[in-house]
Amino acid sequence: MEQKSKKIVAVHLLNDFSGSPLVFSQALEGLQQAGYEVVLHTSYGRKGFLSGLKLKLVHFPYRFFSNTLLRIIAFFSSQFILFFQLLRYRKEDVTIYVNTLLPFGAALAGKVMGKKVIYHLHESYIRPAILKNFLKKVAELSADTALYVSHYLQESEQLKGVHSAVVYNALPDEFIRQSESFRYHPVHQDQFMVLMVCSLKIYKGIFEFAALAERHPKLHFEMVLNASEEEIAAFFSEENIPSNLLLHSTQTDMHPFYQRASLVVNLTNPSLCIETFGMTLLEAMCYGIPVIAPPVGGPAEIITAGKNGFMVDVRKEQELDRTIEDLSCHPEQCEALSIQAKKTALRFRNEALRQQVLDAIMRD
Repeated sequence: MEQKSKKIVAVHLLNDFSGSPLVFSQALEGLQQAGYEVVLHTSYGRKGFLSGLKLKLVHFPYRFFSNTLLRIIAFFSSQFILFFQLLRYRKEDVTIYVNTLLPFGAALAGKVMGKKVIYHLHESYIRPAILKNFLKKVAELSADTALYVSHYLQESEQLKGVHSAVVYNALPDEFIRQSESFRYHPVHQDQFMVLMVCSLKIYKGIFEFAALAERHPKLHFEMVLNASEEEIAAFFSEENIPSNLLLHSTQTDMHPFYQRASLVVNLTNPSLCIETFGMTLLEAMCYGIPVIAPPVGGPAEIITAGKNGFMVDVRKEQELDRTIEDLSCHPEQCEALSIQAKKTALRFRNEALRQQVLDAIMRD
């Protein structure tokens, strides 16, 4: 039997505290535990979920710019450098493991060198459309296997001619351990608190969340945004923030926020973007917190309406208001949802994710 490669060259573009590097870090730790040597190529300068991994790091230059032209120049320059960076492995028996569609330079290098290339796909929202189409063509040309975080993503973004599998995101073991002793209470310190955790993007429903807080002055709202305080201030510079809404910048420890939350919502606008999974929803459910999420995409695969949460389109304002009002007035309903939410979350453990990634690596 042919010996499988025991070295993985992992590639991720921008390390931060969002869902895709979190899941990638879990997968890489699993590969290390299975005896693989892992080398991670990622950009300089930012801390995130990949920062604490005990593996060899190789950096390439990349910086995110708000200016579209500068962002495109920086992106393609980084991939040009990444392509030549990976050519160092041409004489080694390696597997190239690419996280998201973005690091296409690594996939092209893998193709040129005749190496096995695996994509781990998390997103469907990439703009402009011409860039997304280009990235998908590169992936179809170079990938041997594509791993998708949900059946929705697999069906909507299928790479033609590429073997595929669904690998649901999973909760880190340490996260589950920290949540185990927590007892959910619908009201914390006499407050019903609604929490949303997301990126600083309009399509995430940020302004809709602020408007929601304004319509419910007796409730308390918190929003944790994956951005700096300066970026948040600039984003809301022309907006009035309701007095019952607190904004927070990037957090390295989300446990205190979940521990005081009565309800967690995802208000992504389906007309602008379809959520492919919803990692923060799963984290909330691990704490036994009921959730509200869009009725389409990945969340619909983990939420059963009326059992462990609700699915409400953010564009249906009255339905959203009514659902939140009902939950805030009926703690017994929150308690019932909490029990089922916890049971659901505990089905998404690390072992399954790591084994499925390992199966993809070992597949001929």
